[in-house]
Amino acid sequence: MTASDAAGKGTEIPATVPASTLPADAPAYDVVVVGFGIAGGCAALEAARAGARVLVLERAAVHGGTSSMSGGHFYLGAGTAVQRATGQEDSVEEMYKYLVAASKEPEHDKIRAYCEGSVEHFDWLEGLGFEFERSFYPEKAVIQPGTQGLMYTGNEKVWPYREQARPAPRGHKVPVPGDTEGTKMVMDLLRDRLDEAGVEVRYETGVTNLVVDEAGAVVGVAWRSFEETGHVLADGVVVAAGGFVMNPAMVAEHTPKLAEKPFVLGSTYDDGLGIRLGVSVGAELKHMDEPFITAPIYPPSALLTGIVVNREGRRFVAEDSYHSRTSQFATEQPGSAAYLIVDSEHVEYAKYPLVPLVDGYETVAELEEALDLPAGSVQATLDRYNDHADRGEDPDFHKHPDWLAPQRVGPWAVFDLTLGKAMYAGFTLGGMRTSVDGEVQRPDGSVVPGLYAAGACASNIAQDGKGYCSGTQLGEGSFFGRRAGLAAARTRAATSAG
Repeated sequence: MTASDAAGKGTEIPATVPASTLPADAPAYDVVVVGFGIAGGCAALEAARAGARVLVLERAAVHGGTSSMSGGHFYLGAGTAVQRATGQEDSVEEMYKYLVAASKEPEHDKIRAYCEGSVEHFDWLEGLGFEFERSFYPEKAVIQPGTQGLMYTGNEKVWPYREQARPAPRGHKVPVPGDTEGTKMVMDLLRDRLDEAGVEVRYETGVTNLVVDEAGAVVGVAWRSFEETGHVLADGVVVAAGGFVMNPAMVAEHTPKLAEKPFVLGSTYDDGLGIRLGVSVGAELKHMDEPFITAPIYPPSALLTGIVVNREGRRFVAEDSYHSRTSQFATEQPGSAAYLIVDSEHVEYAKYPLVPLVDGYETVAELEEALDLPAGSVQATLDRYNDHADRGEDPDFHKHPDWLAPQRVGPWAVFDLTLGKAMYAGFTLGGMRTSVDGEVQRPDGSVVPGLYAAGACASNIAQDGKGYCSGTQLGEGSFFGRRAGLAAARTRAATSAG
């Protein structure tokens, strides 16, 4: 184990270490970064490029963290090279309007900064040593099947968002087939750039406590590596240690839905320690009750022409929604139960289904009886849906016309979207309150001097599970990680000047 048992899977808040208790010869760096995922790596690189002497402490034996397990999307827009090359019109203002609309409690300064800096950040990412393919994948999918560089990865074309901002695809995928190898490639490139910049990285070394001075400023960290322990002083500490999805006690306290049946997405070290380190010095936590939970009903995209109903046989969401939006609405239905119904003219079957097929039924009445739904409920829902679909309308949920098609031809296939039957997966979205530059904030808005946070242990713009877009974790983790690293380096410069 690389960290103390008390700092693991519980809810305990680590004690702070008074700086006055450290030996006079304690090693010192300008910036210490806790965690080597996408946020920590980008923070370390920017701090080093700004002239800081940087140390990265990583509990795992390798770099990458949960970032290396992601699908490889970066949510970027406002006119990136890929958008321009593929004829996709976008702007800072349209991207800003969409992200504000999709946020539960929009932090306008962060969203504005993210949108205004998106094109520059795209260029910075490519500067690591790869290039997004200048191509567009037009189909509805969870991730591109090949190396296509761009696709829709959110609710941009879903009502009401499409009326609040002009839709544009912003899911930029690393040009490697598959759902994890691309991000691993980016993390390997980031590791190489850190090495070139002279950043010191210590693996199998977990931070256990923050070191504070008499005024309450964070001035270093305590660490443990197996049986060895020590302290490091720093002018700025950036915590980028992941979320808390692998901590059953924290999940039960904050996001109990994730404790029911979903498969959690995270690494061993997504245990919330970074968040609890922040709490130890007064950090405010935000959106801790917001999870990302999903069981995608597509691809094949033809399934979206069907209807999704609850135990009352009623629709409750536009079926063309981004998969986590549909899924989260489903988990809020009675018994967290929902069914996708598609007729024989439109049904297609997934190669690797996450939402299992229940059966096919010759009549709607047989379907209702088999699923124990109120007699006539699904038939009434289908009749209304079909009548409007004939006219290219959906007054109830405003499904996009691209996915409207009457469902009249039996047999009808039924797929089970019920929590515990479908393969749900999820992770956490809440974390420390931070400024636009990653400064950790207290409940009164004041900052904790010397402490910064980024990535999954900070609350940034990917805060609402229903409004989440694939690519915001990598996108904002890298973007705000860079800002936190630069701010921490400025702390070092200010300290030196003083």
